[in-house]
Order: sequence, then structure tokens, then C-alpha cells
Amino acid sequence: MAENTPKPAAGTAPAKPKPAAPGAAKPAAPKAAAPGAAKPAAKPAAPAAAAPSGVYKPPVDRPDPNPFKDSKMSAVAGWFQERFYVLNPIIDYLKHKEVPKHRLSFWYYFGGLGLFFFVIQILTGLLLLQYYKPTETDAFASFLFIQGEVPFGWLLRQIHAWSANLMIMMLFIHMFSTFFMKSYRKPRELMWVSGFVLLLLSLGFGFTGYLLPWNELAFFATQVGTEVPKVAPGGAFLVEILRGGPEVGGETLTRMFSLHVVLLPGLVMLVLAAHLTLVQILGTSAPIGYKEAGLIKGYDKFFPTFLAKDGIGWLIGFALLIYLAVMFPWEIGVKANPLSPAPLGIKPEWYFWAQFQLLKDFKFEGGELLAIILFTIGGVVWLLVPFIDRQASEEKKSPIFTIFGILVLAFLLINTYRVYAEYSMLK
Repeated sequence: MAENTPKPAAGTAPAKPKPAAPGAAKPAAPKAAAPGAAKPAAKPAAPAAAAPSGVYKPPVDRPDPNPFKDSKMSAVAGWFQERFYVLNPIIDYLKHKEVPKHRLSFWYYFGGLGLFFFVIQILTGLLLLQYYKPTETDAFASFLFIQGEVPFGWLLRQIHAWSANLMIMMLFIHMFSTFFMKSYRKPRELMWVSGFVLLLLSLGFGFTGYLLPWNELAFFATQVGTEVPKVAPGGAFLVEILRGGPEVGGETLTRMFSLHVVLLPGLVMLVLAAHLTLVQILGTSAPIGYKEAGLIKGYDKFFPTFLAKDGIGWLIGFALLIYLAVMFPWEIGVKANPLSPAPLGIKPEWYFWAQFQLLKDFKFEGGELLAIILFTIGGVVWLLVPFIDRQASEEKKSPIFTIFGILVLAFLLINTYRVYAEYSMLK
């Protein structure tokens, strides 16, 4: 049978290998190709087998169980970062956030001081709760016990009272500095709204906490303060809720206590969380025109530079708080007696003096209702200033709103001084 392969040309046939000599080593097997070396041409691949029937399952990309094992940090920090890695973007954001430096930068620290005094309020309030009894028969006695029997109870009570006043003062300063620097302008409208709500809630803290000592001054001041809404439509119903009855009594004390330690702190926590979140997201604004005029001296890193400076302000505020608590203690007074006549010099806390004086000025018929209407309209306008002041939102100066802020500030300061001057003469 003939071969299909053509015969090679003459002289080109390959030489036959000579037989190996007896005892000679056998030829070595071909070595495996070195890594990276070119592989010999592969034979044509056989047709792929048909895929098995069923659902295709892609390979699962499993994350590294310990993605921070090679990071340069302590074991404790690595442990927390491994479990709270979702917070890394927030931490990185805080590290990159900057606060502008200019000649008015010191006003930025008053908001942090207000927060610091609020924390002091929470801590000292929790400690006072261990001894305070919110009943008509025991409230005043528990204050006497805290003041005289509890170790350092007198200091604790004074710190709580003074930190409340300093907190509201810092919030007023922060609000007006924000207003005059037009920091409420777009896109920070909700920061202004949440800040104003925080101020109102803080005033509510002062009003509800004023009665808790159950002394004579607090009792009659609360009676006068809760009487004001009666002239407004639906005000009698509100007064009934606040007092728990037609007159100020033990039920009023219980309701003020529940508002002071349960409802208001919960509301403040919610609004404060929203306000601080907006501050971190939107950042700190500079006054209008400062950047264009080259008045920005630079930027501080929020963490740790600005936060460290804020901490220095807190230390100064704490030193001031201790000084006031020791050198100017608040008196306890005498126990409230609902049957006794109201003493001279009854007035609310200083942050209500301006409104109190306006009510005294409007003693004509319908004057109290007119004063309440003016308060309401003024508060609503103040709340909506960011939405009304279009020029500030366009990065333009708005002198009309600056004048409006000066008038509001003058009203508060002048009327507050009038009350102070009048009642200082009665002493």
C-alpha cells in the first residue's frame, strides 16, 4: 500500500540516529519551560463541552475579613476601625473641613460655648435628680438638703444655675453675630431655622426650671408668666395645660418638672443633631465680600486646629462658671406659700425682661393682646429672615436687614436695662 506522504528530495533525507553505545546514558527528558518562556504551539483545542444545565453562578468576591491588618495604627484603633469603617468618610471629611480666619473669626466660638454649657446642664442636672423630689411638700426641702447636706451639693446647684444663664447668653450672642455677618444666607437657611428653634427651646428650659426650687419668688413669677397667654384666643386652654388646673400648685410643679427633664431635652437633642449635621455639611461662612476683598487671612483645619481653639474657649468658660458659682451664689429664698400675698419685686428671669417690660408698657385695654401679636409677628419674621433677605442670598449687602437687627437688639437691651434699673431701686 503506497504512502500518502510525498518522498523527500534526494540529499535531504534526515540522517538516522546512531545506536547508543552500550552503557551510555539515556538522553534526558525535555525540561519544563521556564516561567515566562514562550510555550510551544498548542494543538488545536477540542470543541468545548456543552455547559451543564442550570443557573449560572458568578464567582463571589468576598471582602478581606481584616482590611486594616496592614495599616499603621494601634491594635485598639484597628479594632474600632474594623468595626466602624463606615464612619471613615465622616472622619476624613472632618479632617479636611476648614474654617476661614478673619478679623471677626472670634464670633465663631460662641456657638461652641453654648453647646459646652448645655453639656454642663445635662451632667449637673442628672446629679441633682438623685436628690430632688418634684412634689409640693418635698421640693423646697430637697433643695435645702442638696445645699446643706450633700457633699459639694451647694457647688453643684450653683454650677447648674449659672450654666443655664451662661448658655442662654452665649446663644443670644451667637444668634446676633450670625445675623449681622449674614451667615443665614443661602444655602444655610435651615441652619438659621434650627438655631432659632434651639434658642426657643432653651428659653423653655429656663421657664420650666424656674419653678422647681418651689420658693416664693419662683412661685409668683410662674403665676404671672402663665397668666399672660389667657388674653390670646385659645390661651386659657394652654394655661390650663401648663398649670394642670386653674391655679399654680403641686400639679403645676409636676408638669414643669416633666417638661424640664423629659420633653424639652428630647426635643433639644433632635434639633441639636440636625443643627450640628448642617454645620458640618455646609461649613462655616465668611461675611459678605470678605473673600473678594482679600480679608480672609487663611483657613484653620476644623480638626484638630479649630477644635483645639474651641477647647481653650471651653476652659475659659468653665473657669468663669466656677468663679460665678463660688463668688455670686444664687439664694434659695423662702418656701412658697400660695396663700400669702405676692412680695414686691416679682419678675421673671433676665432673658424675659424685655418682653415683660413691653407688657407693662401696654397696660391699656387690649394692650396685652397687642403685645402678644407683636411678639408673634416679630418671631415669625426673625425666623424667616433667610428667605426674605434676597440680597444676602445673592452675596450682596442688605442694609435694611442690618438696621432691622440693630432695632431688635436695641429693643432687647433697652427694655432689659429698664427692668434692671427699676427693680434695683427696690432692694
